[in-house]
Amino acid sequence: MSAQWVAGNVRARALLNRRLGAGRARALAAMNSLTEAQHALAGTAYGRDITVGQPERDTDHAVCAALLWHLRVLAGWQPAPGAQAIRALAAGFEANNIAAHARRLAGAQARPPYTLGALSTAWPRLSETSSLAHLRDILAQTMWGDPGSESPSDIALAVQIGWAVRVANAVPEARDWAYAWLALTVARRRLVEQCELPKPVLMRARLMLGAAPAASGLASFTDALPTRLRWLFDGITEADGLWTAEARWWARVEADGLTMLGRSQFTRARTIGAVAVLAADAWRCRAALALASHGGGPMDVYDVVA
Repeated sequence: MSAQWVAGNVRARALLNRRLGAGRARALAAMNSLTEAQHALAGTAYGRDITVGQPERDTDHAVCAALLWHLRVLAGWQPAPGAQAIRALAAGFEANNIAAHARRLAGAQARPPYTLGALSTAWPRLSETSSLAHLRDILAQTMWGDPGSESPSDIALAVQIGWAVRVANAVPEARDWAYAWLALTVARRRLVEQCELPKPVLMRARLMLGAAPAASGLASFTDALPTRLRWLFDGITEADGLWTAEARWWARVEADGLTMLGRSQFTRARTIGAVAVLAADAWRCRAALALASHGGGPMDVYDVVA
């Protein structure tokens, strides 16, 4: 045990004490308006960039940005292995930046980029691209890989899969989460959007999921998955029920994170557990905001989701 691990784990615990928690998130979901919810969040750890009266998408972005800020703070307190793990896990924010940048280059509106700071990998270079062709070319030269086309939707898919692959390789403690997220991402693409995967992306996905990415229906997709991933789709019979699989994924991530935090030793696993629990709390807060912005509830839906 090193002093850095102790300091890093203690800092993680301090950040966890600031999370919204299940009870307060549920109360947020029951509020009658987005404005009421924004007032309620103003004094919390998520209130950093929340302005009362701003659109829902900006409040949602502010919640995610607050999570990223917490990860940046947490990474600064870790020894190198802990900081490296957080950087890999936080690469999902860089993936979101890349996807949004691709939409802007295509002429669509997109969210502003997240400020990654030291957690950035290739984003400074990618953010300077001025066309989709240029973006694809630079992506192919980075750890994100060739997305297989210049389509913004294909680029978004490729970086989501790239993030899952990176986490699986760099953070063994989070490998099961990454594989399951990849399965969910591919299932949405194949079964909800009913689109093929570009060849380079398909090849990366098949390395982790076997024959599932080529399946044509949810039942055959699930059957083709490695056994350890089938829990994600258990009891789901139609593609329009995949939203419950996402809720199931977050529940698993949070439960595993809490288990990691309960370990007695000061280790990287406790840091990763803290990241998982912080991320799950932000996701629950976002779900609550979405319901509040539509007048609150129905709470039975919220209870299934969060």
